[in-house]
Amino acid sequence: MSTTTADTELARLTSAVAAIATNLVELDQNPDRQELGRITLTGRTATAWADASDALERLWQGHRQLTEVITRAEALRGQRRMNDADRDAYRHQVLGPSITLSTATVPLAQRGLLGAGQVVATCTPAELLSAMESSFRTAVAVVSGAGEAWRRGVPAAAEAADTLQRVRDLTRQAGAGAADRLLDEADRLLGGITRVLLSDPLGADLTGLADVRSLVDRADAERTSAAELQASLAQRLRDARVLLADLDAAQRAAGETSDAAAGRFPDDQIIAVRMTDPRPELAAIDALAAAGHWALISPRLSAWRRQATDRLAALRDASARNAALLTERNELRGRLDAYRAKALRRGLGEDPVLGPLAEAARDRLHQAPCDLPAARSAVDAYQDALSATIAAREAR
Repeated sequence: MSTTTADTELARLTSAVAAIATNLVELDQNPDRQELGRITLTGRTATAWADASDALERLWQGHRQLTEVITRAEALRGQRRMNDADRDAYRHQVLGPSITLSTATVPLAQRGLLGAGQVVATCTPAELLSAMESSFRTAVAVVSGAGEAWRRGVPAAAEAADTLQRVRDLTRQAGAGAADRLLDEADRLLGGITRVLLSDPLGADLTGLADVRSLVDRADAERTSAAELQASLAQRLRDARVLLADLDAAQRAAGETSDAAAGRFPDDQIIAVRMTDPRPELAAIDALAAAGHWALISPRLSAWRRQATDRLAALRDASARNAALLTERNELRGRLDAYRAKALRRGLGEDPVLGPLAEAARDRLHQAPCDLPAARSAVDAYQDALSATIAAREAR
């Protein structure tokens, strides 16, 4: 009987064993496979790796068995002259069930009278190759799946962690408490994803990284709002200090006009502004800013500004009204002097009617305190009398 079929199969087996050796060595040296064998696995990956480890063990055992078959077959085929028994043995090695998969002892209680004491499971080299192909796919699927999860997940998780830390640093500078809470939640979620990813890459749900990024984005928005609020409040504080300087200037001006009017006019006509000193409250607000309590500042600063603005308006009004007292008195004095000069030019300096009126107006304007309404009436009376006297003379 011809050995051609067996020769062809032996060549195929020899080539297959060489390829198997190369692929198994490459798989053993794969970094992902080595990592799977090094770390403590959990969950789905632990179960899958247990199956893959069994598959790898079967693959190496199958490689050894195929190598032994090839060695025996080549020894038979290499004889100078093969008899029929040798050819049958050769064909059995290459094409027949020459590989023992397992040997199991049958318990005596389970044997029949004619039953064998052992059950031997065998297969052909071709059948073993087919089974090994399936085992190889199992092992490769686990190794490549875990590696792919690590290559996708670890950099993404690291990037998320870097972004989270950057936003946290900026948040601490801005003092945004609400953003901190969002970042804590993102940190907790990212920590869980990372732990699963490292020990159970096949079971890691990387879609959770999108939730982490969403939380970080929300925190960054909160932080940005807080930073904008801080910048706005810082500007308002600078404006408040300018307003305080205006208050100081207005206070001095009001004091000067009040002092100038004091004693010269009745007290009830002099405007005095008595209000709470704004400095302590502004100092307290500055202290809140220095401590980073920006959320507490806005309402207090708004209230302070309203009070300070009202105080400034009152001080400026007081200054204007007190200054107006002196201005009006001086204007009345000027009018009286002008009317008396006019009377002198008309020869009415010693007029018995005009003289007492002029003296009365002068007394009103130079007495202290000066009653401006009475002084104004006296000046008007002198002016009216002077005009009437001049008109009467001209009519004659």
